[in-house]
Amino acid sequence: MAPPAHEGQFRPRRPFRRRRSWGTVLLFAVLTLLAVRRGCESFSPDRPRSPETLAEGVYDVVRVVDGDTIIVRPPGAWPGRDSQQARVRLLGIDTPETVQPNHPVEPWGPEATEFTREFLVDGEVELRLDRRRKDRYDRFLAYVYVEDRLLNEELVRAGLARAEAYPGDSPQIARQLQEAEEAARRAKIGLWSE
Repeated sequence: MAPPAHEGQFRPRRPFRRRRSWGTVLLFAVLTLLAVRRGCESFSPDRPRSPETLAEGVYDVVRVVDGDTIIVRPPGAWPGRDSQQARVRLLGIDTPETVQPNHPVEPWGPEATEFTREFLVDGEVELRLDRRRKDRYDRFLAYVYVEDRLLNEELVRAGLARAEAYPGDSPQIARQLQEAEEAARRAKIGLWSE
């Protein structure tokens, strides 16, 4: 009887390779995509995660969203740490819309946004708060000062915003804003020019 053909012949052994199942590969791919997405969101300037509270004080301006909304962060905060950024809506006024989804850009909206950008060109503001701390969109509400000038009032005085008083807002500042609006109406500037 002849010996089997493979006896006596040298056969190199293959190194052991563990086969990966498709489920493992798919899970790894999904986890990688989620990690990348989370990393991208954490550095996105468009969607800052707002802190729970905001204190009065000096802040750096990250960017101007529109005429009456800005994004700020504490001075010296690392720019990539968006958890320290806060969306702030100017209290007591309303500028024409420029960035509202499914809504056309309103007349004088771009001018109000540009006015706010120029007013905040130095990049540092002082926020002063009132009783109402947040609006229904979870934005902080504040009076925004650059040195001794109140941005909220300057926008109204330039005819680029309307004064809007709510119960509980400072009656003194509400009066200032109303007087600024009346002056803009008399001068027929901005919103009152048409």
